[in-house]
Amino acid sequence: MNNKDIERISKALGDPHRIKILQSVTKQDWMQCADICELIDLTQSAVSHHIKQLVDAGLLIPEKEGRNIKYTIDKKVIAEYMNFLKEIKG
Repeated sequence: MNNKDIERISKALGDPHRIKILQSVTKQDWMQCADICELIDLTQSAVSHHIKQLVDAGLLIPEKEGRNIKYTIDKKVIAEYMNFLKEIKG
């Protein structure tokens, strides 16, 4: 994981709505945007924006399923980020 990846992930995690999205997807294993909209009091376009930030950071994996997209957590990226945090903790 390079510094750009760490920066992108850190910025993505800097928003409470994105953290809630990640927590929800983790609990459900996967979710669609409509499912996430039901949990978070934001418009569909705002939720889509937050999802895009999480996808761009590599934290969520989009999987096309018919006309819909489901999102899952990229556990490998999370593990690499956690390792980075452990390293700087000392």
